[in-house]
Amino acid sequence: MNAPVPSQVNLLVRDLTASLAFYRLLGWAGEPTGPHVEFAFPNGLTVELDEAASVRRWNSGSPPPQPGSGVIGTRLGSRAEVDALWQKIIDAGYESRQAPFDAFWGSRYAIVADPDGHQIGLMSPADDAHRHWAPRDAPNA
Repeated sequence: MNAPVPSQVNLLVRDLTASLAFYRLLGWAGEPTGPHVEFAFPNGLTVELDEAASVRRWNSGSPPPQPGSGVIGTRLGSRAEVDALWQKIIDAGYESRQAPFDAFWGSRYAIVADPDGHQIGLMSPADDAHRHWAPRDAPNA
């Protein structure tokens, strides 16, 4: 298994409209979809803003909203790799914030926390066979 590659940063924001205005000053283009907006970059990295109400759909273990809340997203090669790496990290004594599950966008997804509480998302490639709509809250961590 290759090391996870950073692919996504999620920032939890109090007011999406106010935050979007700031990031547009940086020249970042993105249109909101509900309480969420995604900025995509040519290297494949995305920065995504989410209001607290939308976080329950993908992270049942998220701490209460606060300045600096966020998730560093990593990309793994398969659904099985997400489960295996999550288990390895949990077995080493680290905290699970979101147990692996099939997320509405079609990826296998989990979140673990480093010793300081920084959240790291583990995500497989999206698979249309696992997409579902409408989003529902993630299962308990």
